[in-house]
Amino acid sequence: MILKLFPLVLGLSMAIAVYSYTTLSFFGNIVGVGNRSPYQNSVFFRDKFNSYRCKNYVSANSALYMGMKINIRIVGRKSSEPWLEEGVDMYEKRLRPSNVEVDTTWHKDNVALMKGIDMDRSKNHKVICLDPTGTQPTSEKFTENVYQWLDQGGSRLSFVIGGAEGLPAELKYPSYSSGKKGSNKKNSDAPILISLSVLTFTHQFARLLLIEQIYRATEIKKGSGYHK
Repeated sequence: MILKLFPLVLGLSMAIAVYSYTTLSFFGNIVGVGNRSPYQNSVFFRDKFNSYRCKNYVSANSALYMGMKINIRIVGRKSSEPWLEEGVDMYEKRLRPSNVEVDTTWHKDNVALMKGIDMDRSKNHKVICLDPTGTQPTSEKFTENVYQWLDQGGSRLSFVIGGAEGLPAELKYPSYSSGKKGSNKKNSDAPILISLSVLTFTHQFARLLLIEQIYRATEIKKGSGYHK
């Protein structure tokens, strides 16, 4: 009796095995895991899950992952002192791992500077001006402000450093809006003024101080030991 049933049982087992393999291969090919080892499948699903999770995290925090760009607009010419340019270059390189790119745009005069600022504003970039009359934030407050400004400006931010005579009057003291009689509402172009120090620096040196503070802000954000 057992010998008679053995071929039947063997045939049934083979049929189940073939069906299972075919079904697994069919659905495996749909999701991309056909003919993979158990280890490969586990790695595949892990990577797919991480990719899906990362994609959704980036979508929810696009500003965080988007390349942050900061432009320093300055009236004058690049310094002829090599050590100043070497210092700026050093901090530019240090900032790249933090996904922050800092560029400098030199303007020959205030007219060219204002054109550049108008272009930034047309793109809704935040514009921050360095001026002795501005507020003097701590490095921690500066860090908070920088990332807030980047968020508001779509990961784009411009700092403005005036020439030997300081900021142009039309930037520092914008006219009042609308021109309507009795209106005292400030123009939306009113600048944000900050001061790095009560001391006076050349505009080239102020640029170096500024980029160092930008780098310090990224390190404070990371919680590194750079800022003590």
